[in-house]
Parts: sequence; structure tokens; C-alpha cells
Amino acid sequence: MTTSSATTGENLHVRRSDHTTIRYTATGPADGPVLVLIHGWACDRGDYDAVTGHLPAGYRVLAVDLAEHGESRSTRAVWTIEEFARDVAAVLEAQSVTTAVVAGHSHGAAVAVEVGRLLPDTVSHVVALDGLHYLSLFPAQSEEQAGALLGLFRDDFPTAVRGLVEGGSPAGTDPARKDAYFQKMVRVRQPGGLRAIEGLVHWDMDAALRETKQPITVFAIRDLMAQEAIDRYADRLDIVLVDLGSHHFQVEAPEGTARLLAGVVG
Repeated sequence: MTTSSATTGENLHVRRSDHTTIRYTATGPADGPVLVLIHGWACDRGDYDAVTGHLPAGYRVLAVDLAEHGESRSTRAVWTIEEFARDVAAVLEAQSVTTAVVAGHSHGAAVAVEVGRLLPDTVSHVVALDGLHYLSLFPAQSEEQAGALLGLFRDDFPTAVRGLVEGGSPAGTDPARKDAYFQKMVRVRQPGGLRAIEGLVHWDMDAALRETKQPITVFAIRDLMAQEAIDRYADRLDIVLVDLGSHHFQVEAPEGTARLLAGVVG
């Protein structure tokens, strides 16, 4: 694979309104195939820096910080997955993108699906990096289930974040690596961090999948995939099991992640 020599790119921003400024990095030639990268909850676009360095040099890569993540800022009141998708759509509009593959990690995978639903003529393929298959997070929850899960975050945010990290770590994951993820994620800006979790828990993924017509590929860590999720979604999602590390495999295995993404973009 011919890789890009520019891994930092150009730091840009777009203002959706007076209450939201979305910052993103654009790398590669303006006329190349476009790949949009969306980070996971409590993460940031820097998670893709190494991945970008392993992608083909001709790609146009747009790595986006969602509102109140990384360097993006917002004082808005709406924190739905659909609203996060509008953050990404604003970047595509600013870049005059006509065709793109949109890839998202974890929470960002839900956002990627919504971008596909919002821009059916622009998004050609949606990619989920270890996202969409966690049945306790992605499909719409009952009021009782949602209340119990959100109660954990409202009552003891650090413990709830630790639970997410542990749940995304296969047996044998380096404890120091897990602690580094925890330390990063627990510092997510508030109230945006909590509101983003609320938006995800209340998201109706099944409805979104019915209305999103593009192919959707899920690259899922084998040891974290439940057979129940495969049984439920195999007819809609192209689920590919991988052995690249933990839930944050794009950070741990950037070259392997770039290879997977390039296989979709072509």
C-alpha cells in the first residue's frame, strides 16, 4: 500500500451557527477519493493520525471532532445522534464533497449511519469500527433499560466510564493501556459528554438502518462480538471479525485499520 507522507494535514473549522464550531483535519489531494473519519465517544480525531499515515497517498481524508470533543465547541441544547451527523454534514458541505465513504468508531459509527441517512446521494458506504453490534448501547432501549444505564453515568461517571473501557477490552489487554483510555475518556467535556451518551441510548438504530440505503460494513473485534448480535443484524450489516486488539483498535493497529478502510474505499 502506498501511504501518505502527510499525517498532520490542514487544521480547519466550520461554524454551523453561533453555538457550534466543528474543527477537522483535511489530508491529501482535494480531488482524491474522500474518506471521512469520526471518532468514538469521549475520544477525538487525533485517534486517526497514525491511520491516516498508512492510507493511500491519493486519498482525501477528513477527520472530524464532534461537538464538545477534541477541539470542537458547542453550547447547543440538542445532543442527538442526528445532530452529531449534522456536524459531519457541515464539514462535507464546506469541503464541497460529492461522494464519500464515512467511517466511525463506536459512538461515531452511529453518527456515520445517520450521516448516510442524511446524505443518501453523497455517502456511498458506511463503515463501523467496533460499533453498532453492542446490544446494550446501540439499539433503542426500553425506558427502564435506558434509565438504569444513564443512572450509572449520572450517579458515578468515572465508574461508568471504567465499565465501558473494561467491556471493550478482551482478556489479556494491557492494564496500562486500559487505564490510558479511561484517563482520556473520563475527561470528556461536560455536559456534552453525558448528553452524548443520552443521545446514543435514545437512538433508534433499527429505524435508522431501515432508512439508510448504503452498504454498511462493521469491523468488529472477534472476542467482543456476541452471536446474538450476528443473528440479529447479519442480514443488514456486513460483519467482518478482526483480531487487531481492543475496542480502540484503530489506535493500537493503525496499519491494519488503514488496510481495512482502504479495502472499502478501493
